[in-house]
Amino acid sequence: MFIQTEATPNPAVIKFLPGQEVLGNGSAEFKSAAKCEVSPLAQRLFRLQGVNSVFFGKDFVSITKADDTDWSMLKPMVLAALMEHLSTGQPVMLEQDIKAEDDDSDPVVYQIKELIAERVRPMVMMDGGDIEFDSFDDGIVYLRMKGACSGCPSATMTLKSGIENMLKHFIPEVVEVRPVEE
Repeated sequence: MFIQTEATPNPAVIKFLPGQEVLGNGSAEFKSAAKCEVSPLAQRLFRLQGVNSVFFGKDFVSITKADDTDWSMLKPMVLAALMEHLSTGQPVMLEQDIKAEDDDSDPVVYQIKELIAERVRPMVMMDGGDIEFDSFDDGIVYLRMKGACSGCPSATMTLKSGIENMLKHFIPEVVEVRPVEE
């Protein structure tokens, strides 16, 4: 197994590409070791000193390092852990957290979700993160940035200059886009 790595716009995050499916559908983010009981792979990665958060996409894993950790030390340990776990066929997740889909009877909400899924999400995932629709209220779209995009210095610029302008162009009811802070 050969695992490629890619830098992301967030210098604290590296995207690891194992060349195989990691998570079938959706994404999963773990911001602490205490919250990753459903993922044996996340548990293994959090045992490495310097791992701050773990994010799984369809075919990649993004790792956020602690501020006092250097990638030259952490990256080989992450590669070894991923290689051992994935090459032995161990599960990434014990159970999928299946979230019930919201009622998309509101045509504006449906249109927002479609634009996010088709035009925004693929680009965000290329950078090692994900974006999730939270809500639409009084013309304001609330979005949750995940993985490499959570806490990224350019995330605000992406939301305001890119996503907000695109949504306003296609959907006149949208007046602003705001991040959901966790």
